[in-house]
Amino acid sequence: MNIRFYNARILIQEEHADAAQSGTSVIQGELWVQKDRICYIGPGGDAAHEEPVWDEQINVNGNLLMPGLKNAHAHSVMTFLRSYADDLPLQSWLFDKIFPMEAKLSGEDAYWASKLAIMEYVSGGITAAFDMYKLKNDIARAAVESGFRMVFCGDMNDFGGTPEITEEEYVRFNSMDPLISYQLGFHAEYTTARPLMHGLAQIAHKYKAPVYLHLSETASEVAECFERYGVSPVVLMDQLGMFEYGGGGFHCVHVSEADMEILKRRGVWAVINSCSNAKLASGIAPVFKLWKQGVPLAIGTDGASSNNALDMWKEMYLTAVLAKLKEKDAEALPAEQVLKMATVGGAHAMCLKDCDVLAVGKKADLIMINLNMPNMQPQNHLIHNLVYSGAARNVSLTMINGRIVYRDGQYFIGDDPETIYREVNSTIKRMTANKI
Repeated sequence: MNIRFYNARILIQEEHADAAQSGTSVIQGELWVQKDRICYIGPGGDAAHEEPVWDEQINVNGNLLMPGLKNAHAHSVMTFLRSYADDLPLQSWLFDKIFPMEAKLSGEDAYWASKLAIMEYVSGGITAAFDMYKLKNDIARAAVESGFRMVFCGDMNDFGGTPEITEEEYVRFNSMDPLISYQLGFHAEYTTARPLMHGLAQIAHKYKAPVYLHLSETASEVAECFERYGVSPVVLMDQLGMFEYGGGGFHCVHVSEADMEILKRRGVWAVINSCSNAKLASGIAPVFKLWKQGVPLAIGTDGASSNNALDMWKEMYLTAVLAKLKEKDAEALPAEQVLKMATVGGAHAMCLKDCDVLAVGKKADLIMINLNMPNMQPQNHLIHNLVYSGAARNVSLTMINGRIVYRDGQYFIGDDPETIYREVNSTIKRMTANKI
């Protein structure tokens, strides 16, 4: 498809902005899409740029085009457990409630639960998710059918998976489809025996690939790691050679200054999950200190069973204000930096270097924001409006890989909403033997 967006405001971000600069501006003009990539951004009517034959021309009406939000940590299938196990601490929530229900999942269950997550993603302006879960074949089928960009993360732990299986998935999913990719990873130190972790580190060295995991999410996780190994989870990963080629830690709530130094030196992304960590009372990540120390930062939602939403707008707001609260400093972590975490940072954390900013040659993964709504007026500062008052309801269009998958309340993902709702409700009813 060749699509012309005109009469637009366009958010331009610096792809390589350093930790101290946001590199963000807004210009007026047009954005052209040819097939899956952006081919022009500018004022329009430039004789040096021959216009393609358009399949569609969209009048943006002075609204905003911006990069899609990147959900840098998610468990998409866990939509089926939304509001099932609330008001519990992490360990009880996970081991007593979540793991037993997940053991009952079929591939078809995972397919429909992923479709539900994708609906929430695209209607909220999320164009890619970094997903850690089993049943990846079924999640991939849902993503490809929907036109959604999914990056898988290895999920090996003591309950399933091996380094060999992780390697096989790494090779297979990275050659499956342009919308699907895979990064090495495992669940967490506290669920994974040392021989398994050592085996995965060897695979990371073989492919010179980054490794991702849940990292220092709770105080008890860190304390128990000290009891087992005499060091923090971050130090242990470094000792194992897990971060030789970078990677990422999901949560990073309880990290020390020494941990932060390792994360910075190894180029390990700290992926912040503010809503989930607050709801589970796991703590507030030291985002401002991580940023000032030069640790690369991204944002994720975690799963809908612990959040309970898949809403990056809420995540941006809460990440910004909790950083100020934790530091007791209203100037901590400016809005421009939070927006960068949710767009450029997330893309780079997921190794999606072609999907990070709106620029010629980049993938056409973009969203349109309706500025003609009460929460976007007046426009004293557009970027601040996005972070502090923006909401999923402001998203009027989502494009992924040059294809419109959501527009003005309509989904173009291959299945109608009613079918998806019915199938996911059927899953949880079967598992609980209750009428919900």
